Amino acid sequence: MESNVERSCNVARFLPARAAAQPDRSALKIPLRSRGGLAYQSLSFAELDREVDRRCRILTARGIRRGQRVLLMVRPGRDLIVIVFSLFKIGAVPVVIDPGMGWHSFLHCVERTRPEALIAIPLGLAVSRVFRGAFRGVKVRLGAGGGKESPGESDDSFPVCHCDSVDPAAILFTSGSTGPAKGVCYRHGMFEAQVGAIRDHYGIEPGEVDLPMLPVFALFNPALGMTTVVPEMNPSRPAAVDPSRIVEAINTCGVTNSFGSPVLWAKIGDYCRRHGITLPSLRRLLMAGAPVPPGLVEVYRDILGEGRIHSPYGATEALPVSSISGSGILNETRERTETGAGTCVGFPFAGIRVKVVRITDEPSHGSAGISSLPAGEIGEILVSGPVVTREYDGLPEATAAAKVEEGGTLWHRMGDAGYLDDVGRLWFCGRVVERVQTPEGDLYTDCCEAIFNRVEGVFRSALIGLGRKGEQLPAIVVEPRAGAFPRSAADREAFVRSLRRAGAEHEMTRGIERFFFEKRFPVDVRHNAKIHRLTLAKRCSGRVPETVPAAD
Repeated sequence: MESNVERSCNVARFLPARAAAQPDRSALKIPLRSRGGLAYQSLSFAELDREVDRRCRILTARGIRRGQRVLLMVRPGRDLIVIVFSLFKIGAVPVVIDPGMGWHSFLHCVERTRPEALIAIPLGLAVSRVFRGAFRGVKVRLGAGGGKESPGESDDSFPVCHCDSVDPAAILFTSGSTGPAKGVCYRHGMFEAQVGAIRDHYGIEPGEVDLPMLPVFALFNPALGMTTVVPEMNPSRPAAVDPSRIVEAINTCGVTNSFGSPVLWAKIGDYCRRHGITLPSLRRLLMAGAPVPPGLVEVYRDILGEGRIHSPYGATEALPVSSISGSGILNETRERTETGAGTCVGFPFAGIRVKVVRITDEPSHGSAGISSLPAGEIGEILVSGPVVTREYDGLPEATAAAKVEEGGTLWHRMGDAGYLDDVGRLWFCGRVVERVQTPEGDLYTDCCEAIFNRVEGVFRSALIGLGRKGEQLPAIVVEPRAGAFPRSAADREAFVRSLRRAGAEHEMTRGIERFFFEKRFPVDVRHNAKIHRLTLAKRCSGRVPETVPAAD
């Protein structure tokens, strides 16, 4: 008969199992820079397991108990991984809020989540005492390092708390790229399903080495048996990453797997091309967080060698949903994407159901409004499956608006517009809230922007709507490439003429005659890739657009 721990869905149980199976293999590699160059501090799976047990004894001695909400204000790396697995092992519920969203939003998230304990770096502990109102439920405050605490010596393993699949596991916040950030309630069974889906779909094997450029993905690695190489980057400013340091880490540590946004991989790819560098150890490179341009996939053909690119699709509320390979992008969907058909995000993962339904701005579809649209017809994407979360924390209205019950099946409204093609692949066309509603019909961001992104000098573009919904005038905002921002009126006119010509070649963009230039787009903190188009629309609403006659 299985023990409670063996039947538990608590992902913390994977760590002692890995420590027993591969005790001396590195679980963590932390970069240490000095005048002598780069070195790594290594922590084996056995050492990580013992450190987690030690931290569990510290936390329980200070009053952390099963079910308590514990807010983390901890830098990515060793401490974050140790603390999260310690909390899982105890059965406590870590609360993780994106860094860099701004203090006002951050404090609002803290106040709504009502944490009972805080584990933080010194700045976080100070903030909790200054803004007492937001932290009023916090009774226990602990430093992130835990080094001065003495839990008492013990050779015994700390027991893994038995958790059923429906027990609370964590609260992870959305990026807030198209609305207020919301706390997503994770249950232990959902983490279990995520680990299995990622492992099986991508063929990840114990012993691989991962460099995660989104910190939360490092938390899966002990369960997958992968070594985590901590990247040298500021998670609150991912676009400021030094690509040379990422490349050095990949080649020095023999990294086989890495996840990052298209913006990060574009920066790294450009660096590799300029310096003739290849990344032969990478078996798989995951690009996600925003649509992946086919041209970016092509950049990595020579850089990766035998490695493969994959682009998974999902959201904090449902991850992973689907995935497409780099070869699929280049050989099967590229032409359609570059001519305005949207971005193909591939076939759904095993166990995931996807349907596309009519778009509505109503708070809820209701069970009668979720019949599937025919293949090829754009609507809102709904998903169901074991990785789909059930509710937002403390936001019953948001939960009701995002979740649809149908015959005992819970569907999550992704908030994305898209369609299924004739062979069952899912295509992404943009966020529903960001579509431009003109008198002639709706325009979708991802479809239109692909047309203008191919114009010389364009780094990225954004479709916005000017005016009232249903009567909006479409416009394109352009962020030019470095050195390509128009300096004179003649430069601006020439740039706009090239944009206008590109738009005139396609029916959906033929009516777009208004253009704006921005030196830098407002983007999300998490991926530095999701454009805040509604913010751009507000910025441009009082400005005079650049225009040229359609005949030109």
